[in-house]
Amino acid sequence: MTEPAVSAGEDPRRYARLLSEVYDATMSGARPPARPRGVIGDSWKRVRAAGLVPDADAGPALGWMDVELGRQESGLGPVLEELTAGLAPLTADGDNILVVADRFGRVLWRSGSPRVLSHADRLGFVEGAGWAEEQVGTNAIGTAIASRTPVQIFSAEHFARSHHSWTCAGAPIRDVHTGHILGVVDVSGPAATVHPTTLALVSTVARLAEARLREAHLAGLERLRSVAAPMLAGLGRPGLAVDTNGWVAAVGDLPPRSRVALPSRLTGPSVRLPELGLCTVDALPGGWLLQPDPGDGPDTVTHVTMDLRRGRAPEIEVTGGGGSWRYQPSPRHLEILTLLADGAGRTAAQLADALFGDPGRVVTVRAEISRLRRVLSGVIAAQPYRFADGVSVELLR
Repeated sequence: MTEPAVSAGEDPRRYARLLSEVYDATMSGARPPARPRGVIGDSWKRVRAAGLVPDADAGPALGWMDVELGRQESGLGPVLEELTAGLAPLTADGDNILVVADRFGRVLWRSGSPRVLSHADRLGFVEGAGWAEEQVGTNAIGTAIASRTPVQIFSAEHFARSHHSWTCAGAPIRDVHTGHILGVVDVSGPAATVHPTTLALVSTVARLAEARLREAHLAGLERLRSVAAPMLAGLGRPGLAVDTNGWVAAVGDLPPRSRVALPSRLTGPSVRLPELGLCTVDALPGGWLLQPDPGDGPDTVTHVTMDLRRGRAPEIEVTGGGGSWRYQPSPRHLEILTLLADGAGRTAAQLADALFGDPGRVVTVRAEISRLRRVLSGVIAAQPYRFADGVSVELLR
């Protein structure tokens, strides 16, 4: 976990003066009296490389209809009440506001006392505002997304000068199955409210929200399975039931898999999927029943795009047959995929040597590969480990 911005026992006012000197020197190209924290220095480099200037104004906010659509698409609505209750100790006194943003850094919800909300309004910190690093510079929402870690920003650690009177602590909320960032929960307020325990509480509440979303996901799959399993047993032909995001709830007479790539809009009566070929589609409560055409077969080509460009979280996109889905890999899975992208197969020992400098750590490698293959079903082949035949790989660096 990222360290708090101000350590216990440190005088925030004295530290804010030092940060201001560090900021002014860094932005002018002079030698700073101290180095910024690593997460801040990295963020400043990203922001300056993107061409932002310290006095830039925030862009226009989304309209209320776009905000409402963003709320629905974020998937965070079911845990909003839990986030609010979990962070009430930080917002109840009226000195801080609670903000929930989506994976793009757009503010979807905020709550707090009128006094602090008015202060946030003057900063453009309103519902619909974009708070990604490339829009407003270093801040807890955008930097948590870019670094994929919880982060607390204090005073002149913010890139925008107008934010130096502010402090904020944000933690990403992830889809625990894919690692994909769903959004960020943030607590913000005047700089004088900074406290070293804020980051720990925000991070804990984010993890609890992830657990609740995982429970809801598994419960939804179980409900779908209870409906689909008897149907699949009576089909007399291969089929599988998936939820609306392609996660598999039940399989009949097909190899087991965790997920299939679905088109962004699936209505039926048939669809071509990269792993299954032409399938008939029937609606189920909370998902779909897919039945592969026995006279057809899987696509011969699946395309994997590895987006490793700077300034954004690494992302894997799997496409083929009109279907696509995205996955944000863990750092270890990203290392493995990058090693395999050159097309040369590798044994578990070779991967262990490349990853850890120890060819004996094959058990660890096999466990990681097993988890990776459950997510990227049909993409990674074994003996040796490699991208499967018919899978093309593109690296965006």
